[in-house]
Amino acid sequence: MKHGFIKAAAVTPKIKVADPAYNAAVICERLEEAYAKGAKIIVFPELCLTGYTCGDLFLQELLLEEACACLLKIAEATRGRDALAFIGLPMERAGKLYNVAAALWNGQILGLVPKANIPSYAEFYEGRHFSEGNQEPVPFMLDGKAIPFGTNILFECENVPGLSVGCEICEDLWVANPPGTNHAVMGATVIANLSASNETVGKDEYRELLVKSASARLICGYIYTSAGEGESTQDLVFGGHNLIAENGTVLVQTKRFQCETVYGDIDVQRILADRRRMGTFGKAPQAVYQKVSFRLNVTETKLDRTFNCMPFVPGDEKARYKRCEEILSIQSYGLKKRYEHTGLATAVIGVSGGLDSTLALLVIVRTFDMLGLSRKGIIAVTMPCFGTTDRTYDNACKLAQVLGTTLEEINIREAVRVHFRDIGQDDQVHDVTYENAQARERTQVLMDIANRRNGLVIGTGDMSELALGWATYNGDHMSMYGVNAGVPKTLVRHLVQYYSDTCGDSRLSEVLTDVLDTPVSPELLPPVDGVISQKTEDLVGPYELHDFFLYYMLRGGFPPAKLYRVAKLAFAGLYDEKTILYWMKIFYRRFFAQQFKRSCLPDGPKVGSVAVSPRGDLRMPSDASGRLWMDEVEKL
Repeated sequence: MKHGFIKAAAVTPKIKVADPAYNAAVICERLEEAYAKGAKIIVFPELCLTGYTCGDLFLQELLLEEACACLLKIAEATRGRDALAFIGLPMERAGKLYNVAAALWNGQILGLVPKANIPSYAEFYEGRHFSEGNQEPVPFMLDGKAIPFGTNILFECENVPGLSVGCEICEDLWVANPPGTNHAVMGATVIANLSASNETVGKDEYRELLVKSASARLICGYIYTSAGEGESTQDLVFGGHNLIAENGTVLVQTKRFQCETVYGDIDVQRILADRRRMGTFGKAPQAVYQKVSFRLNVTETKLDRTFNCMPFVPGDEKARYKRCEEILSIQSYGLKKRYEHTGLATAVIGVSGGLDSTLALLVIVRTFDMLGLSRKGIIAVTMPCFGTTDRTYDNACKLAQVLGTTLEEINIREAVRVHFRDIGQDDQVHDVTYENAQARERTQVLMDIANRRNGLVIGTGDMSELALGWATYNGDHMSMYGVNAGVPKTLVRHLVQYYSDTCGDSRLSEVLTDVLDTPVSPELLPPVDGVISQKTEDLVGPYELHDFFLYYMLRGGFPPAKLYRVAKLAFAGLYDEKTILYWMKIFYRRFFAQQFKRSCLPDGPKVGSVAVSPRGDLRMPSDASGRLWMDEVEKL
């Protein structure tokens, strides 16, 4: 449970209908397997102790008594075990029969949660046997002990902050107002669903959609376990479709018709972080809830879940292409609105032959095409100086020409030298002044051209550079609209690649391919033998690491120790632990030190769930202390 990770198990045992003793033995075996795997929350299917398909046998007292006796045996088998388990069975209370989930922990029955919504339509006829469960918990005497019985029960772990488990049963998820909604707003971070959902064509896709949407809407972990082999096939077939989801993402799921157990690591800390961020999460219902405590041994969960080393970039090509098209549309529609508002028809952009300016130029072209404006109104300005190489210069010129824009070349070497003389800077001293003077001169040129041509300067800097402060203040940091401000560096490359793959223009594709093959560099230091001498990632670190840190810090709320742990998993075989930790220190130091640059960013569109705009997602003081984060990093 360290770092908030809770291993959950969704278990479908192969049962025998109306044979509780046999089923109890199988359940105990599967519990042992789950314990051995480190599961702390273990969920079995609806009515699994008897079988869901008993029909009118549910009305037989002998079956009910046997089921109750077997439940007590299973509860005793959990003694000394470090997990919370949910078992489904029929139970009689006050002359009525209920479809119940029993919560078991350390030899105890902590609570009995009845099904709230009883289906009696299509193939379901539960209303023939079962009554709707009561919401407000009442005491129920079982084996000489008073056990809370009702839907409104939360099982809260005393020593794992934030771990609170609510329970609903099958149909409860499918109705308009599921019990899980109230559970979540009352504090449940994990919902267990004991189900017996039969298979029909296409139902698995809808079932998955329900689980994903429930976990997204309720910002929770969702454990869905369904009946499978062993249930009667007289009229129905049960596939044992088990899913574990978190915040709208299915972490794991089983193949149907195989009676499998599936394990998933639910991140309770991230769930709490997302709830803190969403101020509209939910208003507590006017309902009485009973909270039942339990404890778990706090150990470091052996993680089965994986972490994409490029969280901003979908791994699947089809999904990646869809993402790229969507982002290009957001960028271009954002810029389109700015041009419609101003009534202007000219865009000014500095083109360097690098990835960022290439992407920005492609977005401008797309925008002008949508507006029906001439591409000649796009003034692509190349401004060679001390660090410019033939390769990037040629690519900048070719790109502007192939796209049909207006190319202008303004060599800024002499202007920068004059400026050096004015301020007393030795041009042989290649310090930060030497570098930044070039960036600021370029911005001045662009701004003045925009004034003269009645246009807008379109910024090219990306979100990763803004996060690290890798921009010259009032230099490339400034523009009249920054189309790349919401795009991380790792995604910039894929957007340009997507454009190259889909543009249908071999000449353009050829230029874009060479841009993609060019090392990322600000080109502010003189080249060596005509080759780029200043590589950005040699100075600030690999962007794939920094984008990973940025995503999980801002989107997941991960503290440094947790971030380091998952980074080691994600980049295993790519970077060693020492390298990851070194660049993590750089990331935190720069992130806090450079907020002043982000506090005065130009307008630009948000494209994803992580953004650094001071007017939106990151309203952070420029002088905030990073001591807490740096202290934790130093302890790693």
